[in-house]
Amino acid sequence: MGLKACTSEFILGDDRMKILITGANGQLGRELQKQYRDIEVELILTDVKELDITDVTAVNEFVSKNKPNVIINCAAHTQVDKCEEQIDLAYKINAIGPKNLAAAGFAVGAEIVQVSTDYVFNGEGNAHLTEFDNANPQTVYGTTKLHGENLVKEFNPKHYIVRTAWLYGDGNNFVKTMINLSKNNSEITVVKDQIGSPTSTVDLAKVIIKLVDEKNYGLFHCTCKGECSWYDFAKEIFRLKNIDVTVKPCKTEEFPRPAKRPKYSVLRNYMLELTTGDITREWQESLKEYIENLDI
Repeated sequence: MGLKACTSEFILGDDRMKILITGANGQLGRELQKQYRDIEVELILTDVKELDITDVTAVNEFVSKNKPNVIINCAAHTQVDKCEEQIDLAYKINAIGPKNLAAAGFAVGAEIVQVSTDYVFNGEGNAHLTEFDNANPQTVYGTTKLHGENLVKEFNPKHYIVRTAWLYGDGNNFVKTMINLSKNNSEITVVKDQIGSPTSTVDLAKVIIKLVDEKNYGLFHCTCKGECSWYDFAKEIFRLKNIDVTVKPCKTEEFPRPAKRPKYSVLRNYMLELTTGDITREWQESLKEYIENLDI
């Protein structure tokens, strides 16, 4: 089923504010739609059926016709293990797609938001990673996302590149996976030697909207505050849901996967701190709100 654009008017002088959201059926795309309902804008919503971002002709024609003021690219190939096999597809979606959107946006004077990832780092250190640290991806997914960042920078100076991690919202995610597993298992084994920051789409969407509103261009990290392991994350999920299940810790090596996982990829929202202000919450607070509203 195709998406229907949610339209309302927001007058800027004689112009109507138009925001194109690609990947609008994803977790972040859905949350952006929800939050923009309280702000009078015209949303142009697309997913792959409405707009294939890897098709340069289709992108140029669509953007030229609709003339958005802002493009928020939530479309991505995020299945990190499949990216190791589907290398060409990963490059098309994660690098060429953002390039197409950035260039088409530049032609009509549109800004672009490109959502990126902690996988652009090697995940081998033990210090919080800022926007000023050197990227060194170890996977096809991380490599293609970093190329996407660089191509957006190259083709559109009015860009917001926002790196996030461990995202959950309205869609398939770790929180729902854990809860569903607990329905048929009294014991669940979860990795304890990978550290990151669980991040709610609510917090991420608020930051993106704020950046666009303030025209604060550049590269930003945006995760909820604090850090934990996947094991700690699972334990907190079950505590908040009052689910009685045994969680056993394990090492990454016990569950080998095609794509290397970062051992430590805690992002510090340093550019937010230095500029517009970091409005994200502690990860436990955001998770509590999410679970309270979760109907599973």
